[in-house]
Amino acid sequence: MCGIVAYIGQQQAAPIIIKGLKRLEYRGYDSAGISLLNGGLNVYKKMGKVAELEALVKDKSLESTIGIGHTRWATHGEPNDINAHPHQSNSGELTLIHNGIIENYASIKQDLLSKGFTFKSETDTEVLVNFIESIKTERQCSLARAVRIALNAVVGAYAIVIMSADNPNQLIAARKGSPLVIGIGKGEFFFASDATPIIEYTNEVVYLNDFEVAIVENNKLTITDLKEVEKTPYIQTIEMELEAIEKGGYDHFMLKEIYEQPRSIQDCMRGRLNAAEGRLVIGGIREYANKLVNSERIVINACGTSWHAGLVSEYFIEEFCRIPVEVEYASEFRYRNPIINEGDTVFAISQSGETADTLAAIELAKSKGAIIFGLCNVVGSSISRVSHEGAYTHAGPEIGVASTKAFTAQLTVMFMIALKMAYKRGTIADSTYRSMLVEMENIPLKVEKALQLNEQIEEIAANFKDATNFLYLGRGYNFPVALEGALKLKEISYIHAEGYPAAEMKHGPIALIDEDMPVVFIATKDSGYEKIVSNIQEVKARKGKVIAIVTEGDDEIHKMADHTIEVPHTLEPLMPLISVIPLQLLAYHIAIMRGCNVDQPRNLAKSVTVE
Repeated sequence: MCGIVAYIGQQQAAPIIIKGLKRLEYRGYDSAGISLLNGGLNVYKKMGKVAELEALVKDKSLESTIGIGHTRWATHGEPNDINAHPHQSNSGELTLIHNGIIENYASIKQDLLSKGFTFKSETDTEVLVNFIESIKTERQCSLARAVRIALNAVVGAYAIVIMSADNPNQLIAARKGSPLVIGIGKGEFFFASDATPIIEYTNEVVYLNDFEVAIVENNKLTITDLKEVEKTPYIQTIEMELEAIEKGGYDHFMLKEIYEQPRSIQDCMRGRLNAAEGRLVIGGIREYANKLVNSERIVINACGTSWHAGLVSEYFIEEFCRIPVEVEYASEFRYRNPIINEGDTVFAISQSGETADTLAAIELAKSKGAIIFGLCNVVGSSISRVSHEGAYTHAGPEIGVASTKAFTAQLTVMFMIALKMAYKRGTIADSTYRSMLVEMENIPLKVEKALQLNEQIEEIAANFKDATNFLYLGRGYNFPVALEGALKLKEISYIHAEGYPAAEMKHGPIALIDEDMPVVFIATKDSGYEKIVSNIQEVKARKGKVIAIVTEGDDEIHKMADHTIEVPHTLEPLMPLISVIPLQLLAYHIAIMRGCNVDQPRNLAKSVTVE
């Protein structure tokens, strides 16, 4: 959500910033802007895509070796040119870009109005930059000190970068609750919301922690806390390849990432699983491994697609380990009075590792003495740093806003964790354990085979691109897959869709079924097969249109359904890794046929870093 890019060094800043903003387009935004120090602070901003900002500055003088840029996702104030970032202080001395929300901005604004400040926009960000200026002026202090004083007084979340007309050799940044990474080059520094704009120039980065302020001045990086206590920067080397954030010949990032799943699942297992040796190792869980294995209760916190992965994980853990599991919407967990006891086990699942609600939920659980295990894709992310232990999915960058490979990667790692726990607890037979290891190694090939159904799925999509509603039904392990399939369709095609347990159809949704209602059944051969066959018959009796995901060779459902998509057979707990593939492709093709932007769906952001 929102994107920050800033640069200070010897190169021209504008091309680096604009290219970086394009790299961050996947995060979701409604306007873009840039500020450069060039005979004063010049600000250019425009509602719409980065391409429109490029057109705006095409004939402008952009000579500068320092600058800040931003893509905005509206929170305070509607999307327009005025509310776009960067925002300038009344005097014109300061410009600031900001991700997050300043919750007490209204009271600060009233105080500034009483002092004669005026405001052009409706944003909390313009309030913040003027608040910093007022402190700097009143206290006759340095900009860095004014920033610290201001941030001690604000309530909310922020990642900011600020630039002053008085100092062409200085950029100041700070964060709390919103991600910010600093790239360290040779005589130059890069600031960004994530590493994608930076990797082209350097692989050495510093991830700023909450309540830290970074000052780059005269080619030196200094980091302090809000009390001016200096911190030693922890420089990490990132392994991301530039090719990983390019489309690689695909029309869209989403399609590329769907097709990457055989490899991303394999990458999740690499170095962890060896069926021939009966070996399964989760390297990120060491010190707290015994605590995890001996858990009496597990709580999973997540949002969106990660929540669906959490539901499947509940099935894994309860079936294999015989431990009760609760799966919580992180956005609800913190706003009630959850029962968390000291030593409870809490999993946090998040692709970005920056999901604000999930972070807040695990901070609450951690304050009550819970042991936090993080499951993230992004190395160095906030959740990975606040967790006691955990694991990375190693799925590679996911640029498409609608998660695809993140879902299967999360399932892969949670399956391995559950299997390892069960083996250690003695709740699974050795023969079952080894057969599951063997089958897990076969999953990438079976996903590859499911992807070969793409043309058939595209043909099916053409029949339903104009539908206004969809119903997705599944049982057991495939119920969360039904939820995920419905979410994918909603996210990228803007068709209303709902996922339900198939047996719940009779408790309400069956009233919706008629000849215009497509119903997608995940009906693979498993323990609930006969029941779901009956559900399909009930839909057909009411003239519903049935699209069925079935196991290869299934003749019974083929005779009943309007369309069948045959996927390879696997063990029941592993079927979600395969049955979700056709649903991802179906949503993709329907959205494309409807003319939707599948990589940047309206109103959505890749990483929801504000509450």
